[in-house]
Amino acid sequence: QVQLVESGGGSVQAGGSLRLSCAASGYAGCMAWFRQAPGKEREDVAVINSGGSTLYADSVKGRFTISKDNAENTLYLQMNSLLPEDTAVYYCAADPFRSWSCGTVVADFGYWGQGTQVTVSS
Repeated sequence: QVQLVESGGGSVQAGGSLRLSCAASGYAGCMAWFRQAPGKEREDVAVINSGGSTLYADSVKGRFTISKDNAENTLYLQMNSLLPEDTAVYYCAADPFRSWSCGTVVADFGYWGQGTQVTVSS
């Protein structure tokens, strides 16, 4: 059983930065950030495996960085050069059954945080 608790959302102007955190209890395996904007499906933002290898959605490449502090069992998402279209509820997700070859869709992750709102104004 994995429990995930997110923090760090908020409101920022376009071009600004935010850092999201996700504290995990238990072994989390593959971890990821997803986001869901109003009226849209939940989409992947970034994925990280147990070795630290990462994958990013094209829309955030070069602007967002996913990282993990293994000692603290905490996942991070550093978001720079934020755009209004980044506005969404951001979710942390974990798949403790996979460590290296991570999935990238919602169905691949069985454990989810409560979500944190990120609002970017123009």
